[in-house]
Amino acid sequence: MSHWSAEFWDERYAAAHHIWSGNPNPRLVEHATGLAPGTALDVGCGEGADAVWLARAGWQVTGIDISRVALDKAARHAEEAGVAERCTFARVDLLADPELPRVDLVSAQFLHVPDEHFTAVYGALADAVLPGGALLVGAHHPADAATGLRNPELSHLLFGPEQVTALLDPADWDVRVAGRFPREVVKDGETISVSDTVVLAVRR
Repeated sequence: MSHWSAEFWDERYAAAHHIWSGNPNPRLVEHATGLAPGTALDVGCGEGADAVWLARAGWQVTGIDISRVALDKAARHAEEAGVAERCTFARVDLLADPELPRVDLVSAQFLHVPDEHFTAVYGALADAVLPGGALLVGAHHPADAATGLRNPELSHLLFGPEQVTALLDPADWDVRVAGRFPREVVKDGETISVSDTVVLAVRR
C-alpha cells in the first residue's frame, strides 16, 4: 500500500483514537504568532490541532488532508474546541494537481512528498498565497536521517530550506526565515536532538 494513498492514511488514523499529541506544531506557533489573522490553509491537517490553534488565534481556516478519517477527527476536534464555525475541512489529494483556495497563510507542517512531486506540490502551495500573505513550511531536515528516528526507506524525502526557497522568485517573495532549527525529543527515555527545516516567506 502506498504511503501517499488515502487507504494508507485512513488505516493509520483509524488505528488509534489519537495518533498525534493534540497539540499544535511548535514551528507553526513560533512563526505564525504575530501574523495578522485572515484566511489560512492548513495542509495535511491530520487530526486538526493546527487548524484549531489557528482558529483560536482568529484565522478562518480550511484544513485539507487525503484521509477522510483524519478529517472527521479534525472536525470533531474543532467542534469540541468551540471553533467549528471558523474551520472547514476538505479531502484533497495534493499529488493529483488539485485546485487550492487562495489565502493569507498557507501552513504546511511536515508534509513530505515523493521527490518527483515536490516542485509541483510546493509550487502549488506558494501559488495559493495571496499578495501580502505568508507561506510557512516546517519539515524534518535531512540531518535527521542520522538520528535513527526516521524510516530509512523514506529518509530521501527529508528536505532543507533551500528546496523551498528555490521555488520562490525573489522579485515576488520576501524570505524572512529559512534555516535549520534544532529541537529535542524524548524516545524510550533518551533525549535526542533533531533538526527542523523552517521557511517563512511573505508574498510581496
